[in-house]
Amino acid sequence: MGWLLLFLIISQLTACTTVSLREDTVRSDPSYAQPPATNGPLADIARKILNENGPGASGFKLLDKSYDGLLWRLVLIDSAVSSLDIQTYLWYPDKVGRLILEHAVRAADRGVRVRLIVDDLLTIGLEQLLYELEAHPNLELRLFNPWEHRGTLSRAGEMIAQMERLNTRMHDKLLIADGNAAVVGGRNIGDHYFGLSDAYNFHDLDILGIGHIGRQANVMFDSFWNSEWVVSAKNLETEHDAEFATKKWQEIMKKNRAAEELNQFGAEPKNWDRELSALVHELHIGTSNLIFDEATADEVNQNVAAKMFNIMGLAKKELLITNAYIIPGQPAIDFIQGLTDRGVRVRILTNSLASHDVPAVNSHYEGWRDDLIHAGAELYELRADAAIQSIVDIAPVKGEFVGLHTKSVVIDRSIVFVGSMNFDPRSFNINTEAGVVVESRELGEALAQIMERDMSPKNSWQVLLDDDGEPYWVSSGEVLKTQPARGGMQRAMNVIFKMFPKDQY
Repeated sequence: MGWLLLFLIISQLTACTTVSLREDTVRSDPSYAQPPATNGPLADIARKILNENGPGASGFKLLDKSYDGLLWRLVLIDSAVSSLDIQTYLWYPDKVGRLILEHAVRAADRGVRVRLIVDDLLTIGLEQLLYELEAHPNLELRLFNPWEHRGTLSRAGEMIAQMERLNTRMHDKLLIADGNAAVVGGRNIGDHYFGLSDAYNFHDLDILGIGHIGRQANVMFDSFWNSEWVVSAKNLETEHDAEFATKKWQEIMKKNRAAEELNQFGAEPKNWDRELSALVHELHIGTSNLIFDEATADEVNQNVAAKMFNIMGLAKKELLITNAYIIPGQPAIDFIQGLTDRGVRVRILTNSLASHDVPAVNSHYEGWRDDLIHAGAELYELRADAAIQSIVDIAPVKGEFVGLHTKSVVIDRSIVFVGSMNFDPRSFNINTEAGVVVESRELGEALAQIMERDMSPKNSWQVLLDDDGEPYWVSSGEVLKTQPARGGMQRAMNVIFKMFPKDQY
């Protein structure tokens, strides 16, 4: 996403802070995930799957609805008996952010070992809270690629001085419970990603896996946890403030219980045996490979993009792609042309300008529309008023529009990818990305049906070219000669951002 613009906006809205990172930063000793738990409800399900299907198997459920995305995170957190690991790009201090935080802290309170990795991008003004969380005896919190000087202006100055380092962000999203269950996908922790924002909400996708995927996820998490790119929050230059900690905790609990939108989930941890019992019959069995960019001592080894194109190249009949932010480049166009030349049907869904939250991406994508179509792809763009808003928004919330944040692929309805990687320069060359590749015909068919639903006229515009090679948009009997937008300001921003470097998006 256009995180630099978001950073600047947040900077203006957040009070300055004088807290810095300690000059004598202490690197934590390496530590690793515990062995998968052998007791508890998640262990019971994992054991059943592995016993019946072999040691490399897992059961998978697509988290398509916003409600399911939040519900199953809470289920895993509340059901953990030994360990809970959460890795995320953004963790907003909003309704969803506070709810997940309370459940995670309560897991630590009952003796679960909790480890959190959060990208440092939007932690402005939260230093004292981060420090107090790290002080919990069963909770550790580390920041990915942190700013040394934490005030708003000093962050901006450091960004200019150390652009190459600070431009690298951890875009991954991962939650692991007991080493037996994991959620991988596109959702950050915040209201927009779970249908609880009045402004707009994202149509997004995660995948819940139980079984061998938990062990694979442990490897990924430990890779980041022990990386030199992360720093413990105990290195923040502040001290324990018992009064602040008590007051902040009471504030979080009060807000969680006062939020009407959260009543259906419950602020208090609960027993989820009924939901877990039903889940067993909903899981699609398959084998998985969790792929991720590695943050080594000196650099980030970007390998997810290359692996993704290798996997997509296996397509013999059909390739379905849903991706929020696409700026393809000529090699990607040539790749698609190669697929269609050998008879593969390629369908792609991305954001329209109207559904976009980052106009800058659309500014650099729109010049590639005709190339994608000439290469043989069928191109679709999400409608801002998509019918799927009914599963994107969680009642009583109704956002002003629907945006697309999903990153998924299906190859021949038998190989699935769900993850964090956009098809743009930032994901290919700058950020760390991750995703899970699953071989399962049942799961492939299930995801293909979701993607085809999203490409239908009630949810998307199909982009076609007229006899003069100019694009036009068709949806539900309506034809537009100019790209759909929510208003004149959005069209103006689309023009302005053409002057910005595309390799930053």
